[in-house]
Amino acid sequence: MLLSLAKRFLVLLLCGLAANAVAHRYFFSISDLSLNERTQSIEVIHQITAHDIDNAIAETNQIHFSVAHPDYEKFIRQYVEAHFQLHYQDQAITLNWIGLEVSKGNIFIYQEAEFSHALTGLKITNRLLTEHYPKQVNTVNFKDKQIKGSLTFKRSVIINEIKP
Repeated sequence: MLLSLAKRFLVLLLCGLAANAVAHRYFFSISDLSLNERTQSIEVIHQITAHDIDNAIAETNQIHFSVAHPDYEKFIRQYVEAHFQLHYQDQAITLNWIGLEVSKGNIFIYQEAEFSHALTGLKITNRLLTEHYPKQVNTVNFKDKQIKGSLTFKRSVIINEIKP
């Protein structure tokens, strides 16, 4: 009886480990970019798997990195600002950092910038996690009064433009 119970426990344990190994085959981020015409600004919300960006920052900086790190937001901010940029008519658009929150294994990052044009013609550089995960796919959903759509970024496509 004890041996049978031990076998069942071992099988359940191995199934749990196998499920964990398979559970994270996909590497992705989603960014929502919208034009707020009332405030004349672009609002950006990034959703990134927390342990993916934590691991990338830890590897890059050769540190132990998690939400418990005293400079957690500073490192996340530096990483995002270095890997996600906007340009309009060959001019960089400075995204202001609003903040971040961690929820259910994801990090939500909030940025905004003054912007009084339509989104058409906006160039987006998105290299979030592409250097660390070969299969990383980043999606940017965008919308304003005239246009709505999505752009896909990956290791081989890091710059894209919103077209009519």
